[in-house]
Amino acid sequence: MGILKRAIAKDASVVACAVDATDIVNTIEQIHKTSAVVTAALGRLAIAASMMGYGLKSATDTVTLRVKGGGPAGMLVAVADSHGNVKADVDHPVVELPLNAKGKLDVGAAVGTDGTLSVVKDLGLKEPYVGVVPLVSGEIAEDIARYFATSEQTPTVCGLGVLVAPDLSVQVAGGFLIQVLPFASDVCIDTIERNLENLPPMTTMMRQGMTTEQIALRLLDGLEPNLLDTAEVNYYCDCSRERTERVLKAIGDAELQKMACDGEPVTVSCHFCHKTYTFTPAQILTLCDTNPSA
Repeated sequence: MGILKRAIAKDASVVACAVDATDIVNTIEQIHKTSAVVTAALGRLAIAASMMGYGLKSATDTVTLRVKGGGPAGMLVAVADSHGNVKADVDHPVVELPLNAKGKLDVGAAVGTDGTLSVVKDLGLKEPYVGVVPLVSGEIAEDIARYFATSEQTPTVCGLGVLVAPDLSVQVAGGFLIQVLPFASDVCIDTIERNLENLPPMTTMMRQGMTTEQIALRLLDGLEPNLLDTAEVNYYCDCSRERTERVLKAIGDAELQKMACDGEPVTVSCHFCHKTYTFTPAQILTLCDTNPSA
């Protein structure tokens, strides 16, 4: 279970969000068996998605982040609901790269920079909202900030961190978002900038024992902040046998009948949690709109 906290400046001109997602990213590593650099990359994307999802209004709203940067990890995907729960997937979970010039995991090289970040918000309308921006660095945080500035015209600062131990477990993982509203004063913006100048990396603050509440309030230090709300967030996949049946039905009767005629069970695996659903030939036939065995 992760903990997400949001704080707001006294004049409501700035909102800050901080999340401890250590358990979530550990689950990502356990499900997908990711190498260290992919754990860091996919973990960062999932953390960002969790914070962005929590800001959605309706219980059924979702946000999907896709990063296609041309790097060896392939495409990375994270999907979050309005409660901040998130699931994630990656094309190539094992990528081995040397450390970057700073001696850290080279997330940018694993993700690549020749591509885009796409944000798809399903808000229950006829068509989802889609925003696409070129990647800035492939390090994820800068790319998220670029999306908000370009597609939503919201000045945003994003910090994301995943610290992976030698045994590939996740020691700490978390992130923050600061979003400045249009009516924020120059004094307010200057205060945020000063706070950021002296702010340690997210993983450093977490290793020092700072809570998400303390981090969220520190981001808004000098602006008389108050805690806005709190949420428990988890790695959560909403796949089910019923949803899988709907996916199979969508391929059409002709293909379903062909699959049934092969005489072998059909197994469908969920990309996000690796749970499998098996259907016998008879069960496949029951999914046809015109069931020849009825």
